[in-house]
Amino acid sequence: VAVDFGAKRNILRCLADVGCDVTVVPAQTTAEEILALKPDGVFLSNGPGDPAATGEYAVPMIKELIKNDMPIFGICLGHQLLSLALGAKTKKMHLGHRGANQPVQDLTTGKVEITSQNHGFEVITDSLPEDVEQSHVSLFDGSNEGIAVKGKPVFSVQYHPEASPGPMDAHYLFDRFVDNIKAAKAA
Repeated sequence: VAVDFGAKRNILRCLADVGCDVTVVPAQTTAEEILALKPDGVFLSNGPGDPAATGEYAVPMIKELIKNDMPIFGICLGHQLLSLALGAKTKKMHLGHRGANQPVQDLTTGKVEITSQNHGFEVITDSLPEDVEQSHVSLFDGSNEGIAVKGKPVFSVQYHPEASPGPMDAHYLFDRFVDNIKAAKAA
C-alpha cells in the first residue's frame, strides 16, 4: 500500500519495477483501512507542506502500522512523518535543499550517493529516540537524510531515490524495502 501525500508517479513505477503490486490510498486513510487491505508493506510518499500539519492525521496512522510490525519505507515528507511518529522532531530549514547533485552518505555502507531533493523541513537528528538510528547524512550541511528503526523493517530517506540524479545511486532502497517485506513474511 502506498499512502499518497503527493506521490510522484516515478516512485510508484520504481516500486512496481521491484515486483510490488501497488495499491494507492489517500493521505487521510486510517491504519485500520490500510490493515484491512492486508498489505505486505506500506510506503509513505513524498508531498508538500509542513510535516507537523500533515502529521495531525498521519502520525496516529503510522504509529499503528509500526505497532503492527508492518514493513515501512518513507521518502521525503514520508520520512519526516515516520520520524514524527517515532518520537523525533522536525524543523523548518533556513534555506532547504533544492535540486539535483546533493551528496548524501549512507552510513551503513559508507557510500556517497548523488541525490535529488526538494524540501524545506528536516528531521532533528538529536531528537531521534534510542531505537532509531540515523542511516544517511547530508555532506553539504550534516543534516539528517535517513533513519532506520533498530530491529524493525522500518526505514526512510529525506531525498528522492526515484529521481535518478546519480543515475541509479539510490535505487537499492526499493530493493531494501522488498527485502524487508520478504523477511517479515518469512518470520
